[in-house]
Amino acid sequence: MSKRDYYEILGVAKTASDGEMKVAFRKLAMTYHPDRNPGNTDAEIKFKEINEAYQCLSDSQKRAAYDRFGHAAFSQGAGQPGGPGFGNEFGDFMSDIFDNFFGDGRGGAQQARGGRTAAPGRERGADLRYSLEISLEEAFTGKAETIRIPTSITCETCAGTGAKPGSKPRACQTCGGYGRVRAAQGFFAIERTCPNCHGRGEIVDDPCATCAGAGRVNRERTLAINVPAGVDDGLRIRLAGEGESGLRGGPSGDLYVFLSIKPHEFFQRDGADLFCRVPISMVTAALSGEITVPVIDGSQTQVRIPAGTQTAKQFRIKGKGMPVLRAREVGDLYIQVFVETPQNLTKRQRELLQEFDRTASDETHPESAGFFSKMRDFLGGFGGAARQ
Repeated sequence: MSKRDYYEILGVAKTASDGEMKVAFRKLAMTYHPDRNPGNTDAEIKFKEINEAYQCLSDSQKRAAYDRFGHAAFSQGAGQPGGPGFGNEFGDFMSDIFDNFFGDGRGGAQQARGGRTAAPGRERGADLRYSLEISLEEAFTGKAETIRIPTSITCETCAGTGAKPGSKPRACQTCGGYGRVRAAQGFFAIERTCPNCHGRGEIVDDPCATCAGAGRVNRERTLAINVPAGVDDGLRIRLAGEGESGLRGGPSGDLYVFLSIKPHEFFQRDGADLFCRVPISMVTAALSGEITVPVIDGSQTQVRIPAGTQTAKQFRIKGKGMPVLRAREVGDLYIQVFVETPQNLTKRQRELLQEFDRTASDETHPESAGFFSKMRDFLGGFGGAARQ
């Protein structure tokens, strides 16, 4: 029985690109996969046929031979699609099908498959976190900070190889230096970490005495950090490559410095603006006056308080707040006043206040007069309704 044309099996033209063929293959493979068609012999035959066609046409050399000679190009069986020479590729394609069925849950195998060009066993170092607390003044001006962190660094004795000086690791014979082994059974290919080298791809017969073959040692490092002006609480600074050194010469991780700002005795921050709550005397609030208030840069400024100022009155001082990070802008300073009630009065002070109270009128306390007038009307309405 003559074989069907491979292009016809995949449903693509002879001019189809590799990407178009891959899309067609995945769609058909998903449709006729044995797991989706249990007990269906026809689906199993079609699945084998689809896989054989794609195995040939996805290889540029085999495709060229097929375009020229057709099925006769593989009549001797050497390198025939679906034959022994296709073991690894078939496992890769089956893995692609599993990715479509089960999502990205097989990320480890994907990375191993996609990272063949990278040296096996070279693991990236872990990222590190460091918490740094600074004052609001330091956040205003910025600062250069030196920190000390315990971390793992590349072993200088073996230069990260893990092998004793004068020797070097040898390639693992079990996995051929790949770090992973593949087992095929029927339509399925399973890839797992090599049990002999534990994914390293190499064996250290004579380990370094300093690092015991790990390729890195624990040390405390001193790093200089530049904290820019205008940083806010919770900001994260990333120092690339300053984390733990990688295993067996792998790349280093990153260091993340998380900033926190200490509470200030005068100022509360809201973005680039600062707020300062300042007490004023009853006399200053009633008669007007001038108060001196602090500024975050260490200076001070004067604020004019008009007569009749009430608690919670806010005064804005432009350009005296925090700088905006990486911008030429500066926030404002807001002075919030509250009128302080006098305490520990002398006899004379009490007499004066009592005299003032006797001579006070609604014009002296307009808010109080207005409130109690409305309250009487409100309560009177309830009383009127009750009498009816």
